[in-house]
Formats: sequence, C-alpha cells, structure tokens
Amino acid sequence: MESFLHFLNQNAGALTVIFTAIVTLSTVVYALLTGFLVHETRKMRHVQTEPRVAIIYRTRDEWIALVDIVVKNVGLGPAYEVKFDISSLSGGAAADSLIDELKERNFLRMGLRYLSPRQEICSFFTNFSENLEAKMSAQILINASYKNSTGKKYSNEYLIDLSELKGMERIGEPPLYKIAKNIEAIKNDISKFASGFQRLKADIYTSDDREKEETDRKAYLEQIRQNQQKVE
Repeated sequence: MESFLHFLNQNAGALTVIFTAIVTLSTVVYALLTGFLVHETRKMRHVQTEPRVAIIYRTRDEWIALVDIVVKNVGLGPAYEVKFDISSLSGGAAADSLIDELKERNFLRMGLRYLSPRQEICSFFTNFSENLEAKMSAQILINASYKNSTGKKYSNEYLIDLSELKGMERIGEPPLYKIAKNIEAIKNDISKFASGFQRLKADIYTSDDREKEETDRKAYLEQIRQNQQKVE
C-alpha cells in the first residue's frame, strides 16, 4: 500500500494530465453526440411538416382502358399554392391531345391553393383504347411546384408514359366493383317491384295447408304403428 501511494505522489503530475485528457475527450464526444441528436431532431421536425405532391395515373376498376390522373400530397405537411406546368417530351400531336385533356381539369390548369396531408384529387384522364398506338408513343412531363407552411418552395417532376400499360391484362372483376354492381342490380329489381311494373312470384302457405300437413303426418304415424303390430 505504501509503495502504491509513493508511486502516486511521484507521478501526480502525469496522472493529472492523463485524467484531464480523458475528461476532455469525453466532453468532445458528448458534444458531438449532442450535436448529432440536435441535427436528427431538426430533420425529424422538418419531415413532419414537409409536403410532397405526387402525380400518378392509374386504371379504373370497371375497365382497364380507362385511365385516371391522380394528384396526392403524400407528405406529412400541407402544401400551399400548388401549380402545375405540363409539357410534352415526345409523341407530337398525340401528346398535345393528352395535354389538352389534362388541362380540361381546372385543378391542373389553375392549380390548387391548398392540399392537406394525404389529400387526394382524382379525375378521369383518357380512354387508352382510343388512338392506342399514338398515345403509347406520347410522353408528358408534369412539374409540380408548391410551398410549405413557412414559405419554403418545392418542385418535383413526374413523367406520364402510357406505354407502361402495354401488355397489361386483368383477369376477372375486382371484388369491390363486383359487389357494387350486384348491389345495383338488387336495387333495380326492388325498384321494379315497388313501382308495380313487375310482380313478385311467391308460394303462399295457408292454415289449410298446415292442417292437411298435420293430418297426413298423423296418418303416416298410424300406418307405421299398425305395421309394427302386425309384425309382433
């Protein structure tokens, strides 16, 4: 024990320097980690208030050749002053015709003042089966520009290329569409009965039918009892 204390007394200066270096290094590491956590917190807060306007096309359930155009805010923050700039990359007259169809939708031509998080605006775009080859050769570029709640500007470009639908097939009917169609058929049948244009065919079961059924049942049981007595 005495030798250990003697060692500490002789090397007190060196040990002080070592301990000071360790504390300094720990402080630097702690400061770096704190800065990293602050940076990640800022990024997370930014993501939670950041809008992102996406533009896609999708086919309709009732017929795969009918195409909708969809604008959706897939971000977590609201988008303000949304504007759309539509131009053609290829396809000539067919692309121009598709652009005219898009601009018939006022929200694409005039833009949107506000688009809340997860809000979606969908409208019919075009019938893909009409002028098929020309539409497959057309490529349209849509640029969406908008702002977040603090006024920061964003801009995203989306390519509308209908040739991606080439060779696509659908087997059967989508379940929800089939259910809706059957409900509509039931509704039409009920309307016919309610309006008197069609009569409901029904078999009526009266009290006389019940009495006859009871009499036949008793006669059948009596016949069975008599047959059992004969066997005995």
